[in-house]
This record gives sequence, structure tokens and C-alpha cells, in this order.
Amino acid sequence: MPTKPEIQGTAHAPKHRAPDEVLVSMQDVEVYFQLRGGSMARLLGMDTGSVRAVDGISLDLRKGEVLGLVGESGSGKTTLGRALLGLVAATGGEIRYAGQDITKLSTRHLRRLRGDLQMVFQDPSAALNPSMTIETAVGHPLKIHGLASGEELHRRVADALERVGLSPPERFMFKYPGDLSGGQKQRAVLARAVILDPVLLVADEPVSMLDMSVRAKILQLMLDLKRDLDLTYVYITHDLASAKFFCDRVAIMYLGRVVEVGRTEEIFADPKHPYTRSLLKAIPEPDPEKALPRDLPRGEIPDAASPPLGCAFHPRCPEAFDMCGWERRDLRALIEAHWTRHEALDFETERGTIANLDDLDEPSHEAVVAAGRSSSPVDVEDLLHRIREEDADEPLWRGVEDMTLTDGGVRVRFHDGADPRLRPAGGVEVACHLYPEVEPAAGEGPAS
Repeated sequence: MPTKPEIQGTAHAPKHRAPDEVLVSMQDVEVYFQLRGGSMARLLGMDTGSVRAVDGISLDLRKGEVLGLVGESGSGKTTLGRALLGLVAATGGEIRYAGQDITKLSTRHLRRLRGDLQMVFQDPSAALNPSMTIETAVGHPLKIHGLASGEELHRRVADALERVGLSPPERFMFKYPGDLSGGQKQRAVLARAVILDPVLLVADEPVSMLDMSVRAKILQLMLDLKRDLDLTYVYITHDLASAKFFCDRVAIMYLGRVVEVGRTEEIFADPKHPYTRSLLKAIPEPDPEKALPRDLPRGEIPDAASPPLGCAFHPRCPEAFDMCGWERRDLRALIEAHWTRHEALDFETERGTIANLDDLDEPSHEAVVAAGRSSSPVDVEDLLHRIREEDADEPLWRGVEDMTLTDGGVRVRFHDGADPRLRPAGGVEVACHLYPEVEPAAGEGPAS
């Protein structure tokens, strides 16, 4: 493996970059984690299911840009970032860098790419070995790859520390991580990440563990490193405010999918997806005199081991309609939410109307709400009508195709939902049925 140019001072010449050159191309990337299940299930080889941490993501990362992966905890953004570097194995799709599919490379071949692809972790205290001096920790990549030793290694570590603002470097080289502040430790982590002269840095919440007073300084340092070293960033965060400051382009993730992607300024000025709009409304307003409506999504993020049918966001979406994928699990949640708003006596009376809500736990566009022992299908129908009248604007009712009486209860059929693909909407791409999908003209490929 050829030796890379040394990092010296701030006069590092940027690498040549072609306009809009694709550095990394992801196509239908999946990362599923198998659930362990019980010992008997494992013994019999039964399918125990899997968690869809990343569920079919296609994105292009252009050289020299900062791409933000934004979403709540559990959205899959960290797993996608790790898959980019081969730190977790992709179970489907491909990730192409320098003409190679990273998902197919062996550990030995992946190691050769470590000089080009580096990661900055969320917690700098955990990222640094407490028993190593800063010189040892920062210089470790050079030693592992056989690029420097002795006086040459010492000099290059000093140059890297100087570059990230730990100056004079002699003041920090022989200290241990416990002797440094949080901001200084993150600077040391950045020095270790850039000492191999990488092409791509995946930064996983790099400022979330730091004091507010130093967050902007670290982000500005990262922008300076980008300019001086011609870096490309994947910036993982749940903080939209820092994404607005730092990113050229933003991909909003929800339950392992990208639901909206585009230029940062356009997404902030005119968010298309209801989830993106709710995230922006959740940004705190610093002016205590200015009260803003929050309109946060209802409920919790669904289970990634059994995601909703159709659009994954539909159970929490205030604008969902018939084709969004309503199902019987949503009906159970609606009935239970109705009971939480009533007195205990009303609950006991109505609870006896329905036999067992556990029958509504499996995903399906059809549900049979069975009558209780002392009730009839008509009683169940009356209960469902009362719930509907209680909140006629509830989006679930837009998805109901029909309700019919059966011998044992009420059959509720929902419109067949569809899983929305990313499609152009203005200057962005959005995965939402609110925007019609337009097939590309002859000879045109899909938008990247």
C-alpha cells in the first residue's frame, strides 16, 4: 500500500475534485439484526425474526460534501454510518467506494481502506484508551499501518495535534485522556482520525457529549479540516440546529428508511414530509416570549422488528389517508387510546364488549373485532361508532374501506396500503403519498 502524503501545517494542498463526483454510492442497503429468541426456537432452527435497522437505503455521497443523517434514536442512522465503513455487516444491497463493493470485502481488504475511511465516535472519553498517552493514541493508526515510527511518528503526531488546535503539541502529547477536557479529548480524536489523511469521515454525534460552549468550536474545526484536507463528511445527528449549520445536504431517516433528502436550505425552508415538519417544530425556541405550536408526532417509534405496513410513519402521521397502510394493529392502538381517556367504570363496561384485543396484534389490512361473552356484534359496532364520533378527524378512519357485521363481531377492512418510494418534490426527494410519483421520462434515470 503506497504511503500517503504527510500532514504538515495548514498548507496541505487539497486533492483534485471533479464537480459532483460520487465518492460513495449506496444501493438498497439493508442491515438486519437477527433476534435470538428462546433456546427452544434456536434449537429447532425456527425463524425468530429480525430487526430492520437499515431497510433498503439508496443514497449517493458526493466528494467534498457534508451529508447529514438526521432522525430520532432508533432511526438507523448510526448503523448506516457504521455499515459505510464496514464496521457492521450489510445483509443486503451494495456500498461502492473506489470501484469496490465494501459489503463484499474481507476483513483484510477492509483494513486497507481504513486510511481512506475513518470514524469519529460520539463519546471522546470512550474513544480514547485511558492508559495511553495522547501521543500513543493519536499515533496508533500510523503504527498499525506501518507508515511511521520513532522520530517521524512523533513529528507527525505533533503536526496533527497542531492542526486540531492542541497547541503547543508538547503540552498535550504526554498527557492521558483523563487530564483533558471534553473538548480537548474530541480534538485529540479528530487528530487521530485525520492523521492518515483520509478521504471520508463518518462523524457520529461528535458534539452531543460536549458542553454547549465548545460545540460550535468543534464544528467550526471540522469545517476547517474539511477545507484544508478536502474531506467529505457523513454527519450523524438528532440535532437539526447543528445540521443546519454544518451540512450541505440532509437525509431525514425514520425507522431504517430515508423519508426526505435534499439541500439543507431547502429542507429547512420548505420541509415536505410530515415527519420532517414535526422535527423542525421540535427545535427549541430560545426566546421565552415567543410561544410556538409544537404539533409533535403522537405515540412512539414502532418496533423495527415488525414495522407498520405501508408507510412506516402512518400511525403517527396527522395527514395519513387511505393508501398509507392502515392495519388492525392501528385499530387496537386506537381502541386502547380511547379507553385511557375515560373513567374506570366506563372502561370496565366497554372492555366487556370486546372479547380479546390480542387477536389484533398481527399485521394485516383486515381485522375482526370479536364480541365479548355478554355482548353482540351490534354492541361492538356501536362501540366503534362511538370511538369514531369522539374524534371524527382521526386519520385511521380515512383508511377504513368498510365495516360489516359477522357472526362473532365486526369485520373492519382497510384499503391496501403502499410503501412510498422516494420521488421528486420541488428540489428534494420525499417518500410520501402526499406527493404523486412521476415516472422518469425515457432515457432519464431516477434522481440521486
